Amino acid sequence: MKEVEIQNLIRQCVAFFEENNYTRKRIEKYKSLWKNGIVKFMKANSFVLYNPPIGEEFTQTCHYKGTVRPQEREFIRSVQVLNDMITLGHIRKRCVTPKFHRLDGDIGKEMEKLIFHLSNLRRSPVTIGDYRLYLSEFLHYLNNVNVQSIYEITENHIVSFVLAHPTNKVNVVSALRVLFRYWKEEDILERDFSKFFESFKVRHPERIPSFFKKEEVMQIERSVSRSSQTGKRNYAMLLLSSRLGLRASDIANLRFHDIDWDNNAIKVVMQKTLKEIELPLLPDVGNAIIDYLKNGRPSSDIDQVFLSSRAPYIGATRMMVGSAINAIIVSSGIDVHMKHHGPHSLRHSLASALLKGDSSLPIISEAPGHKHTDTTMVYLRIDVQSLLKCANPVPAVADGFYTQRGGAFYE
Repeated sequence: MKEVEIQNLIRQCVAFFEENNYTRKRIEKYKSLWKNGIVKFMKANSFVLYNPPIGEEFTQTCHYKGTVRPQEREFIRSVQVLNDMITLGHIRKRCVTPKFHRLDGDIGKEMEKLIFHLSNLRRSPVTIGDYRLYLSEFLHYLNNVNVQSIYEITENHIVSFVLAHPTNKVNVVSALRVLFRYWKEEDILERDFSKFFESFKVRHPERIPSFFKKEEVMQIERSVSRSSQTGKRNYAMLLLSSRLGLRASDIANLRFHDIDWDNNAIKVVMQKTLKEIELPLLPDVGNAIIDYLKNGRPSSDIDQVFLSSRAPYIGATRMMVGSAINAIIVSSGIDVHMKHHGPHSLRHSLASALLKGDSSLPIISEAPGHKHTDTTMVYLRIDVQSLLKCANPVPAVADGFYTQRGGAFYE
């Protein structure tokens, strides 16, 4: 195991911070954490050379009555930085490590075969992660009811598990349908559950999309302070959502070559639908992007337009865009009670504005990049006036209808 003199390792970390534009204040903070944390711990225990197990031993002391307080979390992070440098040669940006859902036991081994099959089909990591989550929850349920073999699973087990599931019932049923179909096709399970799944339907509840009025969207846009680098970035990302209806994933993945400055257009392949769309580069949107590129964007070779606001700088992520826009909406002063308030609510608001402007459904579908017009129909539920336009006029009934045969209704 590699061991390094602690002060040497600290100097390497500081050099990395300086090369990646960390602020002087943040660097001094790390120096203080190391001095009062791991260095003090090593001196007290007569350690000369540092290695990750020593860091792990130190982090075990960073608890107070079974909990980790904010200051201790900072000490733990300082050790993670040292470990990254000694093992990787660079420091990773702080992130949350996703939980890995294990599929143990005899049933779990058979479930793993499906996961391997999906990997061979090149399903996305997100899709495979969802399958692993739902199958691990089903496996946990089966263990609780003492089902130890796939041959013991019945329709009642499936129904009971799905109905008790707090969320995503439709996705859970879909995952189980794929599992049992795969087991049948691969002769892992003789029993055929296809007829059962055909009759067992769980539907998404009807929902009305959250949206904001035009005046509220304008208030949200005006609320952004553009005096800082982060403000310039967030304002440009916000306008791409509110004015053009781009999803958070498409804003995060926007590349320089996607912007056609000569023809005032943005051409992107939508991450969700893989559909290529072309949108007008509106003057306000273009100016906001230029302001960010000239006065807010850190120097970087990354070809994504938007970067993280703190060093080390990385390309923007969907979560980064969503969090920034969510924070803007919440702090704008508009009423968000009982409403979603992220990028998707701004897409809904744009669709609502187009409806009020008498745009046809195909045009409204094109703006948000919907693959099918049916998807856009959901937006009609947010506009009663547009629904009224869909109603056919009822013809007037002649007076003679009520007076025929003596004025009495008859069969």
